[in-house]
Amino acid sequence: MSDHNRPAVPVTLLVPVGSLGAGVRAEEIRYGLARGADVIASDAGSTDSGAAYLAQGVSKNNRAAVKRDLQILMAAQAERGIPLLVGSCGQAGGDAGVQWTRDIAIEVARELGIRPRIAVLYSEQDKAVLKRKRAEGRIQELSIVGPITDAMIDECEHIVAAMGPEPYIAALEAGADIVLGGRTTDTAVLAALPLLRGAPAGLAWHAGKTGECGGQCTDSPTAGAGVLITIGTEHFDVESLNPTNTCSPRSVSAHMLYENSDPFLLVEPGGVLDVTAARYAQLDPRTVRVTGSVWQPRPYTMKLEGAAAGPFQTVMLVGIEEPDVLANLDEFHDNFLAALNARVANTIGAAAGDYDISLRIYGWNAVSGTRPPAGTPAPREVGIMFVATAATQEMATQIAKACNPWFFHFPLRMGTELPSYGFPFSPAEMERGRVYEFRLNHVVEVDHPLELVRTEWVDLQFA
Repeated sequence: MSDHNRPAVPVTLLVPVGSLGAGVRAEEIRYGLARGADVIASDAGSTDSGAAYLAQGVSKNNRAAVKRDLQILMAAQAERGIPLLVGSCGQAGGDAGVQWTRDIAIEVARELGIRPRIAVLYSEQDKAVLKRKRAEGRIQELSIVGPITDAMIDECEHIVAAMGPEPYIAALEAGADIVLGGRTTDTAVLAALPLLRGAPAGLAWHAGKTGECGGQCTDSPTAGAGVLITIGTEHFDVESLNPTNTCSPRSVSAHMLYENSDPFLLVEPGGVLDVTAARYAQLDPRTVRVTGSVWQPRPYTMKLEGAAAGPFQTVMLVGIEEPDVLANLDEFHDNFLAALNARVANTIGAAAGDYDISLRIYGWNAVSGTRPPAGTPAPREVGIMFVATAATQEMATQIAKACNPWFFHFPLRMGTELPSYGFPFSPAEMERGRVYEFRLNHVVEVDHPLELVRTEWVDLQFA
């Protein structure tokens, strides 16, 4: 069993990759182990890819990629007897994703012939518990979604609460070799062992924030997958796991802006990381030293993420090179959208229900959704994605079919010769399935950090 509990700093944190399944590099793990890594810690997911992964309980990474990374990391854990921590398992950190990752880990352990003691942390929430918290006034909104209601809770397919480091620390203190966690803040899973080993909280949290995306805090993010961070009593040092890659004060300090609106303050469970006074110095050509990070304790809250199933969508694609259309894309969009809605009204009528049609012009403004400034040159070609959203998949597809004739032949101005546009697929309509959205963006007050967390054990010592 690993010795996680000795109270000593410095502690060296090996972050193998930005997200489990993204591609751990075996040679980098060997480098980190040779440099004296005390723990391997990695994130495995986030909300970046939308609500569908939480609602459906699936990962965006394929099983083979996650298994390959776990094979390398679990072999390293067994070789050196240092803990392996993984947060937000299965992409969204719901129970199904955690169990999926757990099963892969058990399979890998058997193939490697190792018998780690695995702690499995679940942070998916019971709706009855959250309704009670709401009634007590202990859930607050973070954004324009407004106050939480019981109806909002009921609408969600799954709800998770983002854990801090405490459940990981408790698992390590109980003798875990591997900890597989549900939804966790990216920073917390990295900060856990340093905090357990007595590192100053400001440094531990800042180190966790710096390393949360692996090599993204280096000068050449694609040159290496991970980083090595050594945390002492007054500073932490960051270096790439690729000996040919470097870190600079700019690359390290800039990561405070990643997924964070304030470059100096980062809100986490139980406090705020303040790097206003932090200083970044080039220790050697590859390594940056950070000092001055401060942790400000606050009442403990956990972020709630709840994903709900919405209506259905059907899409169509078309490519356009017609010069007059390309020179007048904003006018074309407005006329086109009005004609498609009129087509639905004339052919389907009230039976279409509460529906929506959107046109997204790739090569013009599909990403921003805003019109380019006047005088922007016409593109060489554009692709237009038609999206019909309706209460049922059948109706979304019927709307697409009704719009099909205009979608491939609509002119810039009526009364002119009908053009033909390029469509890549036949049949043209593609059923996308349900739309999923986050309905909860709130924080819940807890009496203690483990209140909303469940822990199960997989002890392969006795399997």
